[in-house]
Amino acid sequence: MKVKCIIVDDEPVARDIISSFVAKIHDLELVATCKNVSEAFTVLQNNSIQLIFLDINMPEISGLSLAKSIQHKSQVVFTTAYREYALEGFDLQAIDYLLKPISFDRFLKAVQKYFDLHVSKETVKEEVQSLEKETSIFVRSDRKMVKVRFSEIRYVESLSDYVKIFTNQETIVTRETISNIESKLPSKEFLRTHRSYIVSMNKINSFTNEFVELDKKAIPISRSYKENVLQKLAGK
Repeated sequence: MKVKCIIVDDEPVARDIISSFVAKIHDLELVATCKNVSEAFTVLQNNSIQLIFLDINMPEISGLSLAKSIQHKSQVVFTTAYREYALEGFDLQAIDYLLKPISFDRFLKAVQKYFDLHVSKETVKEEVQSLEKETSIFVRSDRKMVKVRFSEIRYVESLSDYVKIFTNQETIVTRETISNIESKLPSKEFLRTHRSYIVSMNKINSFTNEFVELDKKAIPISRSYKENVLQKLAGK
């Protein structure tokens, strides 16, 4: 995911230079360039901006005023020709303070500071969420969506107009069809043995041509599924 940023500077040349720097960095997305703080406020109200390249000495409202008002909803890299603002800039917990004229190398170091502080955390969060999706499903049961972890499922049984999901701890009843449940389960871990049954292959203790056994529960293998079931179990 790209980091959304804006540039706020009253000098057109400065905006153009920083824009060209942003364009060279694949993980940055430039949402807008603003010539004053008023324009920046409008952009910030209508967009989720993570990073602001912000000039300090601007007419009417200074960049420092903008930085104070956003309350860390966006991170700031100050860009200015005036060294004397540096201390106040860092007091506002700016990511970095760049003195004009700004070289691309120095700009890149400031961006890397942002990545080091924030992007790695977001990446870990996204990976955890992705992993969570890959190891569980949600099913509607008792008027709420219930998370069911694949590792906890023993078998699934279809009974007329509802389905029971038997886990290590409980039995979850849902109105979903067994075919719909099957489509959400990883085929490498689960096996349809019968029009009314899906089993976790990791929970199977033994099998014959007619049934698979999970602890003391025998799950039938129907004729239409037999070839696929025996093929998969023999190769496991």
